[in-house]
Amino acid sequence: MQRRFFTKINNYSFIAGTIFLCLPILMYNGSHFHRPPRTEKKLELFRGIVYQRLVESNPRPAIIHIVTIDLMTPGIKPFVTPDIEKLPKNLAVSSQAIIDNETRARTTSEFVQEFQVQLAINGSYFYPFREITPWSYYPHSGNNTKVSGQTISNSKIYSSKKSGRYVLCFSNNNQAQIPGSEECPKNTIQGLAGNELLVFQGKPKTNSSANFQKDKPYSRVVAATDKEGKKLWLVLVDGKQPLYSEGFTKSELAKFLTKLGVYTAINLDGGGSTTLVVANPEKQGSPRILNAPIHTKIPMRERPVANHLGFYIDKF
Repeated sequence: MQRRFFTKINNYSFIAGTIFLCLPILMYNGSHFHRPPRTEKKLELFRGIVYQRLVESNPRPAIIHIVTIDLMTPGIKPFVTPDIEKLPKNLAVSSQAIIDNETRARTTSEFVQEFQVQLAINGSYFYPFREITPWSYYPHSGNNTKVSGQTISNSKIYSSKKSGRYVLCFSNNNQAQIPGSEECPKNTIQGLAGNELLVFQGKPKTNSSANFQKDKPYSRVVAATDKEGKKLWLVLVDGKQPLYSEGFTKSELAKFLTKLGVYTAINLDGGGSTTLVVANPEKQGSPRILNAPIHTKIPMRERPVANHLGFYIDKF
């Protein structure tokens, strides 16, 4: 009788252990059906904002998402995630040393909902960060994080410049600028940092840094401008998903951006952070994810990140 009891316990333990070990596979197989199809698409999301999805097969499967924004269209306004502290109004940008304030981690969909922007991508590199299993990672939504590189929200600098973190800056006349430096000019209203220049003044950037030397196909997020700063491109490449989209190398992406006609481009946080979200007026509170994020190796799972770049569109 005792042996039969322990046999049942062992059988239950085996079944439970098998389900536990197979859970990531089950989650992956279920969620990959919700990814955008591998078909090309182009549409106007809002007045002055056009979305395009491109599909590549060579040298490997890749899906590229391009958002082209005419910054001179009335009503379009950029917005960067604020720090945890309440933002003072009209605080002048200063180059003085500042304390790096924390932000509260959010997914891109949560950012769209909370701040009521109509379009958003994930932003800068951040810390602390870890990703071990689908249930063991940091940050979760609501956890405190810090941004790497200069960050400005509503004219307030809350994260200082850092070596090798190049900035994207929006001035008070709504023009965008990637100055090729680690610090935005004084008239900056919104600004955030990437880690490398991919294109500078119309030419692909050759880089001998360790990051470029370890160039491999990966999920990518890029912000790029034209020469006048009146047009902004947001380019996201899905990656880490065999047979669906395996990503671009930085060199491949630099060549692609040059053909696209950008003047200067910076590389933002990619990998599992790569996310593009748009508000859905027909379903309030339910933004649409336009790409295929892959956080903790689970397709369509969004990663909570430290900051975002969003856009308000009046009368959308």
